[in-house]
Amino acid sequence: MTQASPADAGIPVTLLTGFLGSGKTTVLNGLLRHPGMARTAVIINEFGEIGLDHELVASTRDDMVLLKSGCLCCTVKGDLIEALRRLFLQRVRGEVPEFERVVIETTGLADPAPIIHTLMADPLVAARYRLDGVVATVDAACGDDTLNSHEEAVKQAAMADRLLLTKSDLVDAGHLAALEARLERLNPAAPRILVLQGAIDPALILDVGLFNPATKSADVGKWLKAEAYDHHDHHHDHHDHDHHDHDHHHQDPNRHDDRIRAFCFVIDKPLEPFAFESWLNVLTSFRGPNLLRIKGIVNLVGHERPVAIHGVQHLFHPAVELPAWPGDDRRSRIVFITRDLDEAVIRDTFAAFTGEAPTDVPGYDPRLTGLASGQ
Repeated sequence: MTQASPADAGIPVTLLTGFLGSGKTTVLNGLLRHPGMARTAVIINEFGEIGLDHELVASTRDDMVLLKSGCLCCTVKGDLIEALRRLFLQRVRGEVPEFERVVIETTGLADPAPIIHTLMADPLVAARYRLDGVVATVDAACGDDTLNSHEEAVKQAAMADRLLLTKSDLVDAGHLAALEARLERLNPAAPRILVLQGAIDPALILDVGLFNPATKSADVGKWLKAEAYDHHDHHHDHHDHDHHDHDHHHQDPNRHDDRIRAFCFVIDKPLEPFAFESWLNVLTSFRGPNLLRIKGIVNLVGHERPVAIHGVQHLFHPAVELPAWPGDDRRSRIVFITRDLDEAVIRDTFAAFTGEAPTDVPGYDPRLTGLASGQ
């Protein structure tokens, strides 16, 4: 497996998603006012769409806007890859401020996966940038209706590292609690953060990836959050749902939720690298579209240190050998968010390739392993 050192992690990128009307524009304008967003480059689909607050703007040049907070905003004209390459080149030449992170604002209908693939698949982009996290805004007032009507909204919520609940002041406590419970079933590891009038501390949604630039170290607990899947890995019946009968699911307002699985398993013994990589290759080759996200910390035979893996559908970041285990527990932990792919299929193929039967999360106490750190 290709190894990448933490020193080569690249400029962190935050992907800001959210369905139409979910308050994403208000959140972005709130972020751009915050001094914690200085030295950030924001890539926006169209300035006209996002509606930058006029008082934020210090100067404009072509398709770029420099804000009073120190942020640099630019529009995507054409290819995102070209925009990221151009921004980095302008940074090297000193034509733009030397930004330290990037926020990409997507259109409301956007599927996050292709944008994440851009960061992973293009050699020049992958060498200079890294995905830090996916943030999704969810409208507390009409989020249920959006999730019922639009499959992509469910996918956005399921793939997110952080969920921002907007307009919570417009709903009663019971409605909000029901929506939060639904989001927790879809994505148990993503913290849900209430945001009113776009006011949010950037620290809640930035630097949520594997590497913490402040400490120059890996924060496995904050990134993996394996303990969040305790009691969630069996929230659906374990029988295979490939969901070819779309007419049947058309009757069910929660049909999109029913397609999602969120679970984690642990493996007691060190894994043979070839067998483990073969399993990953076969799984992603045949069921890649069904694998929304995979994260893990893996104990491989011949490696004293743990190896971190992160994939989205059929593409994986280069595996990273971490400096040390986060605690005394040396078992492998892998978390999955899947769509139309039952947990039993993954468990059975894993056992067939590696000879090891994965066990459930309740087999360990995260408080004893160092995995309970972070938010």
